[in-house]
Amino acid sequence: MCGIVGYIGTKKACPILLAGLSRLEYRGYDSAGISTIEKDGLSVMKDKGRVKNLSNLEGINKLEGTIGIAHTRWATHGKPSKENSHPHQDNSKTFSVVHNGIIENYNELRKFLTDNGYTFYSQTDTEVIPNLIHYYFTKDTKNDDLKFLRAVKNACLDLKGSFAIEVISKLYPDNMIVVRQDSPLVIGTCEDEKYLSSDIPAILSYTRDFYLLNDLEFVILTKDSAKFYDKDLNEIEKKTQNIEWNASAAEKDGFDDFMLKEIYEQPTAIRETIGAKINLNSTCEFDELRFTKDYLLSLNKIYIVACGTAMHAGLSGKNAIEKLCRIPVEVDIASEFRYRDPIVDDKTLCIFISQSGETADTIAALKLSKEKGAKTLAISNVIGSSITREADYSIYTHAGPEIAVASTKAYTSQVILINILAIYFAEILESSSKEFLNSLKKDILELPKKIEEALECDEVIKNFAKKIYQEKDVFFLGRGIDETVAKEGSLKLKEISYIHSESYAAGELKHGPIALIENGITVISIMTDKDLVKKTVSNIQEVITRGAKTLVITNQEVDKNMFNEVITIPETNCFVSPILSVIPLQLLAYYISKEKGLDVDKPRNLAKSVTVE
Repeated sequence: MCGIVGYIGTKKACPILLAGLSRLEYRGYDSAGISTIEKDGLSVMKDKGRVKNLSNLEGINKLEGTIGIAHTRWATHGKPSKENSHPHQDNSKTFSVVHNGIIENYNELRKFLTDNGYTFYSQTDTEVIPNLIHYYFTKDTKNDDLKFLRAVKNACLDLKGSFAIEVISKLYPDNMIVVRQDSPLVIGTCEDEKYLSSDIPAILSYTRDFYLLNDLEFVILTKDSAKFYDKDLNEIEKKTQNIEWNASAAEKDGFDDFMLKEIYEQPTAIRETIGAKINLNSTCEFDELRFTKDYLLSLNKIYIVACGTAMHAGLSGKNAIEKLCRIPVEVDIASEFRYRDPIVDDKTLCIFISQSGETADTIAALKLSKEKGAKTLAISNVIGSSITREADYSIYTHAGPEIAVASTKAYTSQVILINILAIYFAEILESSSKEFLNSLKKDILELPKKIEEALECDEVIKNFAKKIYQEKDVFFLGRGIDETVAKEGSLKLKEISYIHSESYAAGELKHGPIALIENGITVISIMTDKDLVKKTVSNIQEVITRGAKTLVITNQEVDKNMFNEVITIPETNCFVSPILSVIPLQLLAYYISKEKGLDVDKPRNLAKSVTVE
């Protein structure tokens, strides 16, 4: 999840671009760069690290251009480096591009371009874009006013994935072309100037009038005009919208809190984490991994080690790996793992999950596993973090920076990534049928849209929160994969509302916990596994008869009249259902905390990254 800025007008672009990048730095901070149109052509200046590194580059203050694009990066393809920083150019240095998003088919496009004589200088997916634009531009024999636009359009129609793109060219010193697909991009407008950004806050100090783009709407910008075109290059009308936000709201894109903003960012976070790893026509791709069939067959056990929410994501991974790969998996709490002398050797693969990559207990457990001879694999949201430097292998979620202490989009990104890892293992081992794995892949690719549907329960959840926010105890129940979601829902409620809550496997209710159920208490149940719905309903009936209020989250057929509230989420494969079923629980914790007047983003006694044992 990166940040992009653009300017076209009468002032020097460089100071405006640098100021915009500084406001967007929370979206990405492993490298930054700008490209402007100068008298002698395109200038590109970029560097690894924070925006201040870019600001201190020699010569940057001498840039005079009044058209420019800029980017602050949160690495997806390729490590943080100057070479991988944006902007990227084509081989002839005719076009400069910044890009936010993921190009899923960049490997195929890179091969196509290489076969046509193009050379690549970075590890990024983005570098295919300017070269594709150049390819189509040189193949176009027409020399009319839309030649630049046609080249950008043809290149974008070849791209699979998500993108927000800004393009400038030395051949068109008065123009900029922008387009978006499943990735944010707004255009601020005022007399003789246009400001562009992936987030409104970065440019809100310059204008309150914005064009909001739909997918595959192409725009030709000059300093005093904006012409909009659909994907067939038919010109379309677009009206501005006036945005009246204060500074605090702007930082949060108009949401009241970072947590709510991050809950709503989950479609993008999942889309970018899936990235180019899944293709229905071929096997899953993890370029970072070098696991062979012989190695995976040699494993006696896989450990998944993590803390808190990351550990709950690991429980989802256990379900996927065991069922798809038939390898025993044990999920352990990192703070306990190394103190019980775990049975780990060279026939053990140890997977460690940490959003920040700096969790002290998890790093200590990783070091112990290496000492015992195990291969280690880190799953993190931060490239270059301590855990990724220690591990033998690392793979990354691409949730983007998570500001709120209570994790939401990082959790769902971890769940999807470890499920894709399970498919990757299963394809190597040939332990599950291709038909089933392709069906699961299809469900995974549909998740971003289904998350958007799941978020539509917002108002219902808000009203339910008003009914129960004063309660002292809440219980969460689930069976199978749904029990892992019950654990995460219970943790979210504890973290930000300070209500005592417990989660149980629904079948364990009658083995003790049912003694705690009394009239008026709230019981929340998750039901997404069709093979377990009837049994779970039977357990819920036991609490209903004792006077409990019930909230059910399901994508199965149930008698809605039995329960006080039923939230229906989209149907999907139960392996990845935790990504959808947790969303109402995230919202419930959030709205209960708001009803109680608490600080949602900074709950008491908690820190975002636990760097001590």
